[in-house]
Amino acid sequence: MTAARNPVLPGFHPDPSICRVGDEFFVVTSTFEYFPGLPVHRSRDLVEWELVGHAVHREEQLDLSSVAASGGLFAPTIRHHDGRFFVACTLVGGEGRQGSFVLTATDPAGPWSDPAWIDDAPGIDPSILFDDDGRAWWCGTRLADPGDWPEQTEVWVRELELATMSLVGDEHVVWHGAVEGAVWAEGPHLYRGIGDAGDDVLLLASEGGTERHHAVSAARGPSPIGPFTGSRANPLLTHRHLGGGVDVANVGHADLVDDGRGGWWATALATRRRPLRDGDGARVDALQGRETWLVPVAFEDGWPVFAPGSGRLADEVEVPWADEPAPGASTLVDDFDSSTPHPELLQVRTAPEALRARLDARPGFLRLSAVSRGLEQPVAHAFAGFRLEQPVATLATVVETPDAASPGLLAGLALRLTDDRFVSLGVRSSSTGSTDSADTARTTGRVVEFVLHVDGDERALGVVDVPAGRVGLVLEIDGFAAVARAESGERRIPVGTVDLSPLSPSEGGGFVGVVGGVFVVGEPAADAHGAAAAAWADFDRLSLVHAPAR
Repeated sequence: MTAARNPVLPGFHPDPSICRVGDEFFVVTSTFEYFPGLPVHRSRDLVEWELVGHAVHREEQLDLSSVAASGGLFAPTIRHHDGRFFVACTLVGGEGRQGSFVLTATDPAGPWSDPAWIDDAPGIDPSILFDDDGRAWWCGTRLADPGDWPEQTEVWVRELELATMSLVGDEHVVWHGAVEGAVWAEGPHLYRGIGDAGDDVLLLASEGGTERHHAVSAARGPSPIGPFTGSRANPLLTHRHLGGGVDVANVGHADLVDDGRGGWWATALATRRRPLRDGDGARVDALQGRETWLVPVAFEDGWPVFAPGSGRLADEVEVPWADEPAPGASTLVDDFDSSTPHPELLQVRTAPEALRARLDARPGFLRLSAVSRGLEQPVAHAFAGFRLEQPVATLATVVETPDAASPGLLAGLALRLTDDRFVSLGVRSSSTGSTDSADTARTTGRVVEFVLHVDGDERALGVVDVPAGRVGLVLEIDGFAAVARAESGERRIPVGTVDLSPLSPSEGGGFVGVVGGVFVVGEPAADAHGAAAAAWADFDRLSLVHAPAR
């Protein structure tokens, strides 16, 4: 018997939505300010998953250039109907167009359409039900106005006309959550006639907020517009009653799928929790943030039962009909030898007019050109990184900066949670003009700076001198500790250590996990000549090697 290892999509993969087409399953997850957005993963057995594309894969599709950290693309839903995939989502914040939209594709690998914006669809977390009679229904969640308590939300439903991608008919408010006083009833999905529910429509939604009090509840009614009656077993899935010392928390935002073999499953988000120090009972959210977990589901008396017999997410889930998964740790490597970047690489926001990342400037290298003065700015950056998938990992690169770098140019590695919280290990040109013998290394070479950035405060962790030319940079991560070093030729030069706990989502907030990658910041070039040649750095390789989960 084969077991799926949870989380099935490790690292920052929150708000999962799932559908099945034939023998294949497809999951889409939130990406907020990152581009490309809304990754689509495929599996044939619910155990092994592969990234096949992104629903947002052209910078011109959506404007993410000015969204805040943890703004942008919220809680998508993926469905398949009449030969087409549909992804419904909401763009939150920024100076460009906002609101809910639908993207479509005949192939989940893309290309995906430009957004069809859905007017009069307030709120977030949209989902679509393709009903048995050929009609389609749109549901979403929004703040109740006026609400009976702070952060009360309501789930509303309206018919969606597919030919025009517009909402028609009357709007119906159908749900406020299962618990009186519950905040953020959200992530709603509608299903017709699933399990042993007969012809009823099942409404699945989360509530309690996406942190410690997150929970999944369900209601049932005769039609998509209700009236809905909640299950007496609500909440059907949560870890909020297990206390602060639990290994897995924040459980919610579930979506249901049948496996075509008589079984039912759900994807849900959850967060691994880790002690700040060995032997310490206090736990905080791991750097990976909210991840995608697989949950077995049974139906009893028309209601879903999540994780029958335990009611908890498990590290392993048996999938009787699946093949044995491939063992080993996850390794993400881009040698930049291809004309296209590694599909897992993420950039911060969109900047379609800026040549911030190029693979054609120098064969075998990624050239990043500065488009921001610092990673703390809430703007697009010259950054390319991988999700940090496991607590133990090594992030490494080799960087070359121009001999006459632009003022303030800094190039290297970063571990990023938000604009306000990140760690940088970067190469900077010497800023001193001294020719004193004590300063020879600084005037003829480079310095490597190791800095923790927390809410506007820069904490210097180490500065070392390195010769001119290629410099290797390495961050070895173990839970909430990291060790930095520089490499020049055969030399391995210790730079410093850092406590990464400020990058925990428990401490830094937001909806994402840590992304580790390469970056360049400095004075952006004013034009395509002169200064432009010195406002960049070349990277020979980026690797993120994870140790097996423990």
